[in-house]
Amino acid sequence: MIKIGHGYDVHRLVEDRKFILGGVIIPYSMGLLGHSDADVVIHAVIDSLLGAAGMGDIGCLFPDTDKKYKDISSRELLKYVYKLLIDSNYSIGNIDITIIIQKPYLKPYVDLMKKNISEDLNMEIGYLNIKATTEEKLGFTGREEGVSCHAVCILNIDK
Repeated sequence: MIKIGHGYDVHRLVEDRKFILGGVIIPYSMGLLGHSDADVVIHAVIDSLLGAAGMGDIGCLFPDTDKKYKDISSRELLKYVYKLLIDSNYSIGNIDITIIIQKPYLKPYVDLMKKNISEDLNMEIGYLNIKATTEEKLGFTGREEGVSCHAVCILNIDK
């Protein structure tokens, strides 16, 4: 039996923040604003996994009102979610990620993002796909005000 999950996240671009996507620090003049490191890619993945497992969402599990998550690496949150899944007899079938961003160009960083996420989830890299697209200068992402990300996953129920 399988379960499908979808996750979505968005963060505003601001000055004086590191720009982190998929656990990769990307050189850029702006970064994403958030309570943690604001990694929209990993946040969307977490929500897709939690959604498929029926375990709520990232905000319930890691509230931005809790100081222990201030500036935390989203990779640490992802590893925690992975342990929850394993303890609940789930395994990850695959994950497909779409990053919506006008700038910067992400192709040079996608393989490292895949490496980070696949390592944190103990999954073969071939079952993880990441792609980036623009919105042709439309909307908040097109105006370079923020970055959004969608992630879809399949969880296998291991009984």
